[in-house]
Amino acid sequence: MGFTSISHVILFPFMSNGHTIPLLHLAHLLLLLPRIAVTVFKTPANRPFISNFLVNTTASIVDLPFPENVTGISPGIESTDKLPSTSLGFEHAVQDMPRASFLVSYGFLWWTLESATKFGFPRSVFVHQLLNGPESDDELITVTGFPWIRLTRNAFDPLFKNVEPKGPQFELLMDQVIATSNSYGTIANSFYELGPVFVEHLNREAKHKVWCVGPLCLADRTRVQLQKPTWIEWLDQKLKQGRSVMYVAFGIQAEISPEQLKEISSGLEESN
Repeated sequence: MGFTSISHVILFPFMSNGHTIPLLHLAHLLLLLPRIAVTVFKTPANRPFISNFLVNTTASIVDLPFPENVTGISPGIESTDKLPSTSLGFEHAVQDMPRASFLVSYGFLWWTLESATKFGFPRSVFVHQLLNGPESDDELITVTGFPWIRLTRNAFDPLFKNVEPKGPQFELLMDQVIATSNSYGTIANSFYELGPVFVEHLNREAKHKVWCVGPLCLADRTRVQLQKPTWIEWLDQKLKQGRSVMYVAFGIQAEISPEQLKEISSGLEESN
């Protein structure tokens, strides 16, 4: 990328905090570079959260009006922390701003590729079938491209276990997969040394360029803590004691009751 003129980057996160935060960290990373302008798209109800994350930066924030009277969605709900959402005015907003150098949007927002294509973004195609092999749900299957990884069909979502999957969920998934395959590449919130085999496989076999730019949280200098949090001190203590630690996460939207938490704890303890 040349820097003889200002390069304009559009970021379009998926409206769920756990998915939005990495792209906001990417905004901080891009703004460390010279002559970069960043625009972040979001819905009005998400402005306070995103504005707070981008405070004291030069990033522009553009509101996309959320559709009204959507069946099953209450007014004011614009984030999957409560219910799923989609925005419809993206192309109109892009037309009214400086020409973008490239667009980074979350994989779930498959329809943004169609918009980007209208602005001249390159495309490539790759479709991959994973679960070829035995019909038994309990028999080990070799993962295509990674022969040392063997799983059973039971390890996958029921959608992937069907010989001929169909229905709205499958159609949505295929839209996302095809859009990702047709995109110019993937920006990964990771670093090459963590998984070079997988990065090289995607770059070589899938012919889908992957750029590892993480951990992106390190780019947000405004949130770097000078003093270790208590949980880091706790982990350091376990390290000194030579004790292992298990990290269990169910995602940012999971609501776990005290009773469920007790059952999870008991299950982990009994499994040693």
